[in-house]
Amino acid sequence: MKRLLLLASTASLLSTLPAIALPACAQDDAGKDEIIVEGTRLDQRVTENGSSVAIITEEILSQYTFVVDALATAPGVTVNQNGGYGGAASVRIRGAGSEQTLVLIDGVAVNDPSAPGGGYDFARLDSDQIARIEILKGPQSTLWGTDAIGGVVNIITKRPQDGLGATLFGEVGSFDTRRGGAAVTGANETGDFRLSASRTDTDGISKADEDNGNTEDDGYEMTTLAARGGLNLPAAARLDVTLLYTDAGTEFDSFVFGAEGNVGDGGETSETEEFSGNVSLSVPLFDGKLENQLVAGFADIERVNFTAGAESFSAKGERSLLRYQGTLTIDAKSTLAFGAEQEETRADGDETSITGLFALYELKPIDSLTLTAGLRNDDHDRFGAETTGRAAVAWTPRETVTMRASWGQGFKAPTLFQTTFLCCGLTEPAMDLAPETSEGVDIGVDLRTPGGRGSASVSVFAQDTENLITFNIGRYENIAEATSRGIELAGEYRLTGWLSLGGTYAYIEAEDGDGNELIRVPPHSATLRAGIDPEGPFSGSVDLRHTGEQMDSTGPVDGWTRVDLNGAYDLSETLELYGRVENLFDADYQQLLGYGTPGLSGSAGIRVRL
Repeated sequence: MKRLLLLASTASLLSTLPAIALPACAQDDAGKDEIIVEGTRLDQRVTENGSSVAIITEEILSQYTFVVDALATAPGVTVNQNGGYGGAASVRIRGAGSEQTLVLIDGVAVNDPSAPGGGYDFARLDSDQIARIEILKGPQSTLWGTDAIGGVVNIITKRPQDGLGATLFGEVGSFDTRRGGAAVTGANETGDFRLSASRTDTDGISKADEDNGNTEDDGYEMTTLAARGGLNLPAAARLDVTLLYTDAGTEFDSFVFGAEGNVGDGGETSETEEFSGNVSLSVPLFDGKLENQLVAGFADIERVNFTAGAESFSAKGERSLLRYQGTLTIDAKSTLAFGAEQEETRADGDETSITGLFALYELKPIDSLTLTAGLRNDDHDRFGAETTGRAAVAWTPRETVTMRASWGQGFKAPTLFQTTFLCCGLTEPAMDLAPETSEGVDIGVDLRTPGGRGSASVSVFAQDTENLITFNIGRYENIAEATSRGIELAGEYRLTGWLSLGGTYAYIEAEDGDGNELIRVPPHSATLRAGIDPEGPFSGSVDLRHTGEQMDSTGPVDGWTRVDLNGAYDLSETLELYGRVENLFDADYQQLLGYGTPGLSGSAGIRVRL
């Protein structure tokens, strides 16, 4: 019955599409079907993947200091941050909770095991280390197991480049912000490597909104180190290593009961160290028909908070992973991916483990049609086994049209915190906690102009989540449910050889089981972009971002619109000047109730490529 309701909801949304005008957009789409989506485990082209996927390229990432700001440009993605500049940043996909978003860095889950809901804080991701981000929308547990209940953010760090080279950059900006970094990269027949480092320091702004009388700036500093390399072995085998380390310090404000958002000036600081990495061995067999990959991954996070210089809170979480995946090319029409993985999670002296078995099958009965199906079983040492399924279809009857649909299931095991925390006179936590589960459907159409100058995309979706774990009178219990349905539009078009226009829009109707609007999910959000790239050394863009009114835990948050400018000028083949103006019209707005955001601000820098 649940599936019928989801399908009916999606069908009703789809029936409204003829009345909706698609926005134009901004990027030459030629060759777009050659983009490979790594997060599907089958390395499918965009036109073969039946699910809705948003891809944020290195070109877009380079225009932002923090990854979280680039994520906010993707349709259906909601970003909330506590005051900017290191403030806790959450990402919701199509209304699902931020803790229901699985985050991967080079294939390793990095969600925080010590956090109450096991979510990931995006505040400390520096864009300089990232090559591409894939956002897989909807339940994806068949692909990636627990936590992928609302979607997956698959982050791919920068890979080594051919030859030997180096880059340097430095910039200064508002709020006494200083940022710089360097990278060296090389590759030859034996192997390749990339080593990089970046640093950000800023006086920041007051996390609690300055309009409420909070005048104390909250500073932020972050150092990021990254390494990636590979060794080419005999018989076409390869050994790869990736490492990412971040050390950050953030000042934040205090809980002040009765203030807007219950937040006000205070002398709180937080120090966080994060590390993730993996070692993988790829071995092809049978003339390359069977690709084998072994992965050992690790991620940990350590957080310490201080109040007036004295330690007030600390937490440490770790995740370790062992994975095998085999990808068998049966023939030109059939591919089978299968594997097993085991993950152990530890937090503050407690630990759990989960073992998963999965299989994915891709069939191309004709060149224009791709069918994908998958099944996965995860066995949790505390909560037993959970089986999830996935099916998708992508049909490209002509080069200019792709029609797609997908159905998937998700689940999320209770976190270590949820299974152990209690207060308020209770003597034991809930003993019957069950995993959260979700089911979703997605239907979409992608259109491309014959000359490759433009594209448009429409997606409608519906998702139902049950057994949501909520804090209730001293402990966590399965007492909530949620539904979300909506529509996403995206388009891009190159008007001339130097001017392009693009935009996205999302409508999300997200409610709890009683029909109440879910907090921190704006029903309406949109972005518009004008890209300028004339022949010559200059390039730039004008970006408009709008977020509609939304509910927060203690009241409504007004909608807002802001405009940003980006520009770059090539002084030579190796030297580039660049700059950014944020919030051009000094809009006064909040992302979360009581927390401030930067007004008119900007930065300028120089980049050297050797």
